[in-house]
Amino acid sequence: MTLTVTHYLVVSALLFAIGLMGIMTRRNVLMILLCIELMFNAANLAFVAFARVHGDLGGQLIVFFVITVAAAEVTVGLAIAILMARRLATLNADEANLLKW
Repeated sequence: MTLTVTHYLVVSALLFAIGLMGIMTRRNVLMILLCIELMFNAANLAFVAFARVHGDLGGQLIVFFVITVAAAEVTVGLAIAILMARRLATLNADEANLLKW
């Protein structure tokens, strides 16, 4: 049995849907960040699958930049989560509206 690009895209769509559902249902900031990372990885899988089909390295290059952006997003997100945990003593996203002047 050979794996085609359709198999990779189905897995990518499932991962993206799981990440999207996690963002919509979870209220913990760390879980939301993990779901965003899952969605980034789903997009990366789709880029790599299309790059393999078309035989160019453009998909891998885009994935490299997406991984770099994801690393920066995790750094900023964890810093915000730490400040939120210190200030509010909770990581509930619904409490984030209290971070006003």
